[in-house]
Amino acid sequence: MGGVEGIDEVAHQHDATPHQIALAWLPESSDLTLPIPGTASLEHLQQHVAAADIELADDELALLT
Repeated sequence: MGGVEGIDEVAHQHDATPHQIALAWLPESSDLTLPIPGTASLEHLQQHVAAADIELADDELALLT
């Protein structure tokens, strides 16, 4: 996942992948956006579900926006 400054830093802070951070950020970025990730493996499905438990702090949201 490239192009978003700070996403690797935030992912590292949460022991998560950049994709998980993106999934956690999307609902916070807009009241009209709901991520519907697709997957081809059980591992990715587990990562997608785990992203729902990631709570981003205000400073992290500001860094990603």
